[in-house]
Amino acid sequence: MTLLELSARVLGVVGVMLVVASLVFVGPRRLRETRADIRGRLREAGPVVAVLAGVLAINSFVRDVSTDLSQLVGVRITSTIHAIEGAFVGQIQTVASPVLTAYFSNVYVYAYAFLMIFPLVAYLALDDQRPMRELTVAYILNYGIGLVCYLAFIAYGPRNFMPDVVEPLLYTHWPRSQLLTSEINRNTNVFPSLHTSLSVTVALMAYRTRDAYPYWFPVAVFAAASVAVSTMYLGIHWGTDVIAGLLLAVFSVVAASRIRQFGDQHDGFVRERVGKFADRLR
Repeated sequence: MTLLELSARVLGVVGVMLVVASLVFVGPRRLRETRADIRGRLREAGPVVAVLAGVLAINSFVRDVSTDLSQLVGVRITSTIHAIEGAFVGQIQTVASPVLTAYFSNVYVYAYAFLMIFPLVAYLALDDQRPMRELTVAYILNYGIGLVCYLAFIAYGPRNFMPDVVEPLLYTHWPRSQLLTSEINRNTNVFPSLHTSLSVTVALMAYRTRDAYPYWFPVAVFAAASVAVSTMYLGIHWGTDVIAGLLLAVFSVVAASRIRQFGDQHDGFVRERVGKFADRLR
């Protein structure tokens, strides 16, 4: 299977998941209303989404040269992490089984991609676009801070640092997945775990919007927890990376809420001034 075929497979599976989740959690009525008002909602959420697209583009560019840059300016912390938690990840793998490995492999690839995309669909379908703006800003903070950390800290995952104790279960179960992960990850990009931080960000936002989507909240929490555990079970991240990712998620959601509130106040101030100026011209 080539990278193109593997990518198409992932897109196909995630696409089906998005359709089903949209019908179940968003509902046909909201989807119809969104379609009717799509331009207005995109206009409102568009600026911050454009910033996110820019951050992702920068992240993609820097990732290609991040290893060389990190070697110049980064601090090596793998031994420190190992001294803190030892063979914790190896102990997690003692419960490994073919069923668990298949489950966490699918969670790491498919469920994670679904978790990142579905909330954008769900929040675009709301009349109130504040959750959409908050989620997008939280994503921006996650990626931005994560990129800085990847440049500042050189850390190898447990499967690389102690291969005699920790197995690369994702690649032994699904060898072709390395074609995909190698396009978006580097061996030294483990602290913090962005898989964890972004998934927990989605779960925290699901809690904040539980009145609008009450059934999505428990699903998001379960999926986010599964993603966090999968990163350790598969030998990709240390427990320290996961804790750092959890803290990054909390910070990003809190900061995104305050940034959105500040933006709303600033927008209101500008609108008020423009309105007064227009009144004077009449």
